[in-house]
Amino acid sequence: MDSMAQMMKELTEIHGASGFESEVRRKMEEYLEPLTEEILKDRLGSVIARKTGDVNGPRVLIAGHLDEIGFMVTHITDQGFLRFQQLGGWWTHTLPSQRVMIKTRKGERLGIIGCKAPHVLTKEEQNKLIPLTQLFIDVGAGSREEVEEMGIRLGDPVTPLSDFFTMRNGELWGGKALDNRAGCALAVEVLKRLQGEDHPNIVFSGATVQEEVGLRGAATVANLVKPDIAFALDVGAAYDTPGFESYQAKADIGKGPLLMLMDFTMVPHIGLRDLVIDTADELEISLQYDALMQGGTDGGRFHLNGIGCPTVAIGFPTRYIHSHNSLMSRSDFEQAATLLTALIKKLDHDTVQKLFAH
Repeated sequence: MDSMAQMMKELTEIHGASGFESEVRRKMEEYLEPLTEEILKDRLGSVIARKTGDVNGPRVLIAGHLDEIGFMVTHITDQGFLRFQQLGGWWTHTLPSQRVMIKTRKGERLGIIGCKAPHVLTKEEQNKLIPLTQLFIDVGAGSREEVEEMGIRLGDPVTPLSDFFTMRNGELWGGKALDNRAGCALAVEVLKRLQGEDHPNIVFSGATVQEEVGLRGAATVANLVKPDIAFALDVGAAYDTPGFESYQAKADIGKGPLLMLMDFTMVPHIGLRDLVIDTADELEISLQYDALMQGGTDGGRFHLNGIGCPTVAIGFPTRYIHSHNSLMSRSDFEQAATLLTALIKKLDHDTVQKLFAH
């Protein structure tokens, strides 16, 4: 496993649900520290590295988000089972029988998400989406007291338990938290590629917190950095699996990075969008596109900062997002890094001023 895949393995296997990202942040700092002259942090836990090309140039922000979807323990039954609420969006049918990790004050505890066995469900229950309120986490305890002895208490975070893996001779990356440790890794990779290279701006590269529960870290990071231009780095849905044959959008893993034309939180800046498309054409990178009225990215907060910050969201088509195991393409990641590096080198004062006037 080379250094790029190893970075993805390390970042994805760390547990960090929304609001509980500290361990991920520390690992991110390890990667960013050698590549920057300064590490910036907001008071919520986001981390940003500053690299200056031209001290008088535009301020360019590129950021993924540290958090992954997870849960929070909200009740312990007398029999020793945990009830929970979701942190981020889950489709509950993906949850039964999946392993999870509870982070407690006494260390990590393994759990299994349980529900009624299919043998005892009524016909009506079998044809319905399982409500989250009917699910529970089994930690092997026999009572509330045993759970408390394990160190588990209300408010503890819960995350999927899934190892990083590769397929197709390393071309495909899989595991939990690709949404959005892949964006975090991309922020690191772009900084690596800028080492020893001239760029006519100040680059702020890193990751936010609490994206999955309302783009919260994006707001505080934008206030911290005060960017002139921003790129939200995130995954998007892939449509190359059965069931999407007649779907209007085309986003296949391995066929190029993804540019969001719009989502629920943002219509991207037209001039910056066109610069991305033109640069991809120059580099012979095949961009893919999507437009959704559900969900969003940190761009939804970046672009509202100050009097407005031209922003686009760039990422990678990813299968099975918001589940225990997702799948994405390494080549899409590498091409996204090439594209972003080229864009940063173009974003001088005159180019940005023309974007403002667009």
